[in-house]
Amino acid sequence: MDSATTSQNTVFARAVRVGWPIVRIISGAGGTALVTSFVTFAALAFTPGDPVSRVVGERATDEQRAAARHALGLDQPIPIRFLRWLGNALHGDFGRSITYRQDVSSLIAPRISTTLFLVVMAAVIIVVVGVALGAFGGWHGRWRPIISAMIGVGISIPSFVAASVLIGTFAVELGWFPTYGAGQGFLDRIHHLTLPSIALSLAWTAYVAQITMASVREEAGREHVETAVGRGLKPSLVFRRHVLRNASLPVLTASGLTVAGLVAGAVVVETAFGVDGIGSLLVKSVPNKDYPVVMAISMLIVVIFVTVAALLDLAQMVLDPRARAAGGRR
Repeated sequence: MDSATTSQNTVFARAVRVGWPIVRIISGAGGTALVTSFVTFAALAFTPGDPVSRVVGERATDEQRAAARHALGLDQPIPIRFLRWLGNALHGDFGRSITYRQDVSSLIAPRISTTLFLVVMAAVIIVVVGVALGAFGGWHGRWRPIISAMIGVGISIPSFVAASVLIGTFAVELGWFPTYGAGQGFLDRIHHLTLPSIALSLAWTAYVAQITMASVREEAGREHVETAVGRGLKPSLVFRRHVLRNASLPVLTASGLTVAGLVAGAVVVETAFGVDGIGSLLVKSVPNKDYPVVMAISMLIVVIFVTVAALLDLAQMVLDPRARAAGGRR
């Protein structure tokens, strides 16, 4: 075998080692999204209630109900209905809302920006406050009990409880913030969504702070860190170079999954604050069994979560050589 052939085989082997984990992550994400969407579709079909009544009314005859059921495709088996819905969804057609009598895309489009604005504000709070609080508590041992207590309180407070307290204190009693709506314009939206973003991010911030503090504390106790401190290096330099850098991987993973989960958590917060986002639309659509709306929003949430999880796996593979090597051996 000549040198050129050997070189080609080496390049091909490297490409396989690098490419196979990426293919595995992407295919796994696609499979997860597909299975989750089918389970959601089937679960919605088996829930009590009849969406046909929303179309023809309670006094409709059996013939009218049968005609409406056929027009909505509800007389077909669930797998066939799901495949038809999936095919249309892949082409950007999510159907027509049973309740609102308009295209689902036109219902969701103006509400996505509101929900994303809320999620971004909450994500900034989570990453900045959670990482800073956890890093401070993990590096400064004397503050650790106080920060641990704060984390415990934050994790134990559900979003709807936090929303009620924030509304009662800062909106009703003090009058600093509005209690309803998402506002108009950039600054007005920040003003309207400050309390909702705090309520949405409170428990997640405590969770990220807990992961960060544990990771920083573990790295701070390693031998090479103690050696660096013993050599007389500045504590701030040791923290940046030897502690924070090595502790960043679990923090990155926890932060990413937290941000992905904010879209689902926005359902409760948007309802509590009267924010007209996709979360509140989902809450209104579920009791009415508005299949197209519920499926479109559920699929959007699943795709966001799966995409973020896949990006985190890719980032971990790039940042951690051990994860990259493990991925290549599978």
